[in-house]
Formats: sequence, structure tokens, C-alpha cells
Amino acid sequence: MHIKQNISLKPYNTFGIDVNAKFFVSVSSIDELKQVLALQDFPNKLILGGGSNMLLTKDFNGLVLHINLKGIKIISETSQYVIVKANAGENWHKFVLWCLDNNFGGIENLSFIPGNVGTAPIQNIGAYGVELKDTFVSCEAMNLQDQSIKTFTKSDCNFGYRSSIFKTEAKEKYVITSVDFRLTKQNHTLNTNYGAITSELHNMGVKHPTIKDVSNAIIAIRERKLPNPKEIGNSGSFFKNPVISKELYATLQENFCDIPSYPVSEKEVKVPAGWLIEKAGFKGKRFDDYGVHKNQALVLVNYGNAKGEDILKFSKLIQKTIKRLFNITIEAEVNIL
Repeated sequence: MHIKQNISLKPYNTFGIDVNAKFFVSVSSIDELKQVLALQDFPNKLILGGGSNMLLTKDFNGLVLHINLKGIKIISETSQYVIVKANAGENWHKFVLWCLDNNFGGIENLSFIPGNVGTAPIQNIGAYGVELKDTFVSCEAMNLQDQSIKTFTKSDCNFGYRSSIFKTEAKEKYVITSVDFRLTKQNHTLNTNYGAITSELHNMGVKHPTIKDVSNAIIAIRERKLPNPKEIGNSGSFFKNPVISKELYATLQENFCDIPSYPVSEKEVKVPAGWLIEKAGFKGKRFDDYGVHKNQALVLVNYGNAKGEDILKFSKLIQKTIKRLFNITIEAEVNIL
């Protein structure tokens, strides 16, 4: 374990924002994590995983802890199911591919999502009709104050749409160290009715898809729609899809007859934030080194050397415009630091 000074965080966030950490350390074991968290000389600490769901707006005048806990193992299994434990520092997409290579089903729809395993439960990542909570069993997390380890069950986590206990009452109190998933070994349930998965499989000439086929279809769709963070800085979807009342939706239909929606409850529907942003004229807009991606209005991008505060200011302009045009409040999905 070696604490470095004045380290650029540009390689550690998918937005590619160049801000500095006064102190930086990468931890690769539970013991190292305990030691660093117990250090009294660094009261101001920031936990950093894959850096995929954050927008850094300023230098961090403290100690950044990069979680680099690696390892995947089978905890238990039957003829039908398997429980797999993945440590927090594992890349999420590589973990999905590992499961597919072993014919473990359940998370194939979550292919190609950036970030690490440890941060996935925090916002209950989801895509193409599937959420992390669907296969989640439990996670282990370390208390930042006393370094004790606690197991959070699925019910403990209070999962919601892009939300969990780690974004509410347990926010900034724990760091997730590992996650357990319950996956299928056979008779996989395929989720292919969401979005363009079915048509993509048809274009691929696949009539009887496997979980690997579903994953490949989703990867192909995401590669067309979303920019690769290694080429264009971004954090994936910047905004949550808002949930509105059916009354407001009916009112909006009078002026926007093509406004899409997805049922949530008897009284509410979900409206795609990307549609709202595109309708407001922001899709493909570029201002200096930042803007909205040309293929996906939900994605704000850094074309090179954008500053985090500029992207934040731009996101607020989008929110203000959406509120004025549609009377809808859209919330940021990313963490602003």
C-alpha cells in the first residue's frame, strides 16, 4: 500500500475530467482497506470505484481510495442455480462475460454497462428490462467509521429505480466490498421484448437465442447508440427517466401526441428523459468541448478537455428547459462531486 500525492483522476473517471487528488491510494485487499480507512491523518476521504457514475467538478483536497478488490468465485450451487460472489473491484462487463462463459444466466441484459461490481448495487443498475436487484442476493460492506463488515440482504438494500439504501440513509457510511448473485444454470429466462433486442436478434439471424446471443445483441445496440468512454468521455445515462402522473401525461399528449410512456402504476407512467431532451433540441448540441451525444440524448459528453463545472452548468440548463417546456423535473443519475 502506497499513498501517492497530487494524482490526476482523469484515468479514474469515465467522463475523463482532469482534476487532482491531493492524496491517492489503491487498495487491493480487505486488510488494506481497513488500514486506510482507520488512518486519522486523512479525515477527508473519497471512495472511488470504476468512476463511471460520477461527474468530478473540482480537485479533491483529501485522500481518494481506489477500490481494486479482485476475485470471482462460486459460493454454492444446485442443478438449477448458482450463487456467485464477485469482489467490488471487478469490472462489471467483464464479470457479465465471465458468467456467460460459464453459462450462468440472469445478467446478460446488463452487458456493456461501464463501472465496477461494487458500485452496481448503489444505483441498482438496469437496462433492457432487467435490474441488478433481479439477481441480487446480498452484499458485504465495510463501515467507514469502525471498519466493521456488515451483510446487506436484498430487503435491507431498499432497491428502487436507480436507487438503494446506499444512496439514502447509508450514503457515505459504507463501502461495498463484494456482491453475491443468484444466477440460473439452465432453463434460462430470456428478456428479449424490451427495446430493439428482438429485431437485433433477427438481424443477426438468430432464431433460438441463448443468453450469449442476447448479450451480443445488446452489446451491438449499445455500441451504436452510446459512445465508448475510451473514445469520448461520458458517464452513460446522465439523467433518470422521470415518473409523472397520468394526468400530466394526458395534458402533455394534447401538445405532444407522440410522447412515449411506460406504465409504472395505476396513477403514474415513466417518460423517457432522452425523448424530452431531444424534443427540447439538445440532441447533438455541442458547446466547446462538451455537449449531448448525437445518437443518444441521455448522454452528456466530454469531447476532450471539458471541465466538470461546465458540464454541470450545461446539465442544469437542460433541466431548466425541460421543466419550462414540459413541467417535468428530470434528476441527474450521476453523482456530482
